[in-house]
Amino acid sequence: MIKSLSVSSESSLPPLEDDLDSVCSDELLGSHSRRWLSELMTGDLPPETGEVNTMGRDGLFVDYHFPLGELEMQSGVIWKRPRELCSSPQFIVNGATRLDVRQGGLNDCWLLSAIASLCVHRSLLKKVVSLDQSFQDGYNGCFTFRFWQYGQWEEVRIDDLLPTKNNKLIYLSSPDRNEFWSSLLEKAYAKLKGGYRALDMGFPHEAMVDMTGGVTEVVPIASLPADLPTFLRHLLARGALINCANCEGLLEQKNELGIMFRHAYSLTAVEKVETAHGEVYLVRILNPWGNTEWEGPWSDLKGPEWNTVSMKEQQRLERVRREDGEFWMSVADFRQYFATMEVCHLPDALSEPGSKVRPWSCIMYHGDWVPRVTAGGSPMGDRFYQNPQFYFDLSEVDSNQDDSKKTCSFVLALMQKHQRRRGINLSIALHIYPAQRKNTYLSPEDLSRLHPVLYTPIYSSRREVVLRSSLPPGHYIIIASTSEPDQQGSFLLRVLTEKGNDAIPAQKPPPPQDVSSASELSFPHQAALPSPKSTKQLFKKHCNKKGYCKPLHLYNLLTEALQGGVLAGSEKFLALEHCKSLVVLMDSQGIAQLSWPEFQGLWDKIRKWTDIFLVFDKNKTLHLEYPEVAPALKAAGIMVDDLVMQLVGLRYTEPDMTISYPGFLYLLMKLDSMIQKFQAYDMVGMGTVTVSYRQWLHMTMYN
Repeated sequence: MIKSLSVSSESSLPPLEDDLDSVCSDELLGSHSRRWLSELMTGDLPPETGEVNTMGRDGLFVDYHFPLGELEMQSGVIWKRPRELCSSPQFIVNGATRLDVRQGGLNDCWLLSAIASLCVHRSLLKKVVSLDQSFQDGYNGCFTFRFWQYGQWEEVRIDDLLPTKNNKLIYLSSPDRNEFWSSLLEKAYAKLKGGYRALDMGFPHEAMVDMTGGVTEVVPIASLPADLPTFLRHLLARGALINCANCEGLLEQKNELGIMFRHAYSLTAVEKVETAHGEVYLVRILNPWGNTEWEGPWSDLKGPEWNTVSMKEQQRLERVRREDGEFWMSVADFRQYFATMEVCHLPDALSEPGSKVRPWSCIMYHGDWVPRVTAGGSPMGDRFYQNPQFYFDLSEVDSNQDDSKKTCSFVLALMQKHQRRRGINLSIALHIYPAQRKNTYLSPEDLSRLHPVLYTPIYSSRREVVLRSSLPPGHYIIIASTSEPDQQGSFLLRVLTEKGNDAIPAQKPPPPQDVSSASELSFPHQAALPSPKSTKQLFKKHCNKKGYCKPLHLYNLLTEALQGGVLAGSEKFLALEHCKSLVVLMDSQGIAQLSWPEFQGLWDKIRKWTDIFLVFDKNKTLHLEYPEVAPALKAAGIMVDDLVMQLVGLRYTEPDMTISYPGFLYLLMKLDSMIQKFQAYDMVGMGTVTVSYRQWLHMTMYN
């Protein structure tokens, strides 16, 4: 009897250091992966429908989807539940604090420093960790955590089986042997990233983004202002989380004063300390190892400087005379012995009610670079104006400035979405140009005579580029671009400002004469599909009484939506079977109907794919000729070989070898979903997936 089915790619891809949310490259799919596509091209592949509540023999939840790697397959490794390690396990003991984090056998101090910073802000901690979980009331072996991914919080569910050797945890642990929240959090994050192996080396700023939803920038300490205490206090007053590191020397070897090389620390406080000789500024640092501290001036055990500080002042600073990983050092020594800081700026939605912290106000936009439509490349080319533009209105000056400055601080963050999935790293950048109140969109003529007032210094292939600065009150245009034109990708733009300032998508003005060609619009779908407001009205009109859209509802909705636009007439090629597939492939619960948020996700795809269809339908027949299909798929970010294109011709074309507009949506949805499903199971990024017989039937039968 068949127990499992393994589908693999001939060319294994190396692990990627970014978000590792999935690392199968469409361009590098080997023959086995192409066979996966080929075998499923005649059926529909559903999205993730949630975990299967599988119970072990003891009646406790077992997460069979957790990706195991070679680290956990070593000799002597035994997976045990906390109740097998101690008589009375507790999820949290005396509150979750920064001192509950002790590094284990992984080089994941980058993650642990982010967790330690998280503990300083209870409201942030509660976003990630449900603090009411326990090993007593309602315990079934299952624990849940939440992580921020591309603008939304995603729940990750795990069992509490942890890898051990000699009855001790291998990885992260708490100094209190009965406490397990930090160990389970590490396991949940490992699942999100593809296994414990994926946590071995990384960037603290990316972990902090995933843990907080904040905007993180990397800052060389040598470039910081001379008045470093004021600068650091300003960041902490905004609720920023700060990590720091010394980038010299061998990995995690220490210098003569105890500072580890290439090791992530957390900076958690800046204080002005009264001494017998005057005032001194100190910073508080935490080593996530829970030991190995600074041994220079102001150290916990070897710092005679503390003798000049009163006991009352030491109590105010909560100074502890033991090696627990937390220590104080002077600002001057901090500047000398640390090289980089990673600062996570927090938006207002993450602030704690009643807190003295003054967080940023955050505006967030999702967008796309669509080849030949909104992917104009760098300012060096003549199509830079085609890139997404955002009108940036700065009217509220910083609340903590004197009247002489009158500038508006802000942080811009441009994050490319899911590029690791395709093995593509776009080089991205931000530019800010001056604008007039009535001129909310920059034309080619405008850009030919204007110079940017600010811009990111280089095009970067990192997941996110950040621009932190300030400008006088006024009107500006933000342009998000890729280094080369016609590169396909999705992005998230976040704008952090003082409350009262604003950023909105810039609208290209209509041409002076009546032009019916969709190519004259900044987004061709605007001439083909209803406006966002009308779309919501259509959804309300056609959904059922419970607010869900079933396949027949979607069929009626699309039929009405296509009438009257440039795609009028294409609705006669729409079939109920198309709508069934569109619904089940977007349905996250396996109930064959879409809620309004799920429908919005589908509609976003339809708008983007409509742009591509209208651009490649060169003869405006409402059909794509067969040679036009592969370039259109490439514009959508999907690379296919000749075998898959032959299947497309056999399965998805009309008798005249063309693809209708509804058929194009149907084809893209199936390809996009099949690739995402493969990547979801290929969590460790080896280009190979193993699915059980039951999982295979679920994937191929639900259509």
